[in-house]
Amino acid sequence: QVKIVESGGGLVQPGGSLTLSCTASGYPFSDFAMAWYRQAPGKERVEIATIGTIRDLQTYDESVKGRFTASRDKAKNTAYLQMNNLPPAGTAVYLCHPRPTNCWGRGTQVPVSE
Repeated sequence: QVKIVESGGGLVQPGGSLTLSCTASGYPFSDFAMAWYRQAPGKERVEIATIGTIRDLQTYDESVKGRFTASRDKAKNTAYLQMNNLPPAGTAVYLCHPRPTNCWGRGTQVPVSE
């Protein structure tokens, strides 16, 4: 059974940094890309970063390029999202999603506020 658990969320001040973790189990972690999504209050889920299976190639949405870094530790079956210089608009639930699967975690909440 596939299980996805995001963690590391919490209150951060504007301009601050945070690293999210995504621990996965129940499937061959290294064989699947991992995508990160952001869902702001009242808005649709948006893909913001992906780390692929070939040389861990990363892609980023323009809104986070240069500020966010996706990575993963295959020995720990864990993916990470380093987020820097977070603006108030970064307030959202952040989720990870192994592709191609139908599996999602519950997400981790990141409020960005003074």
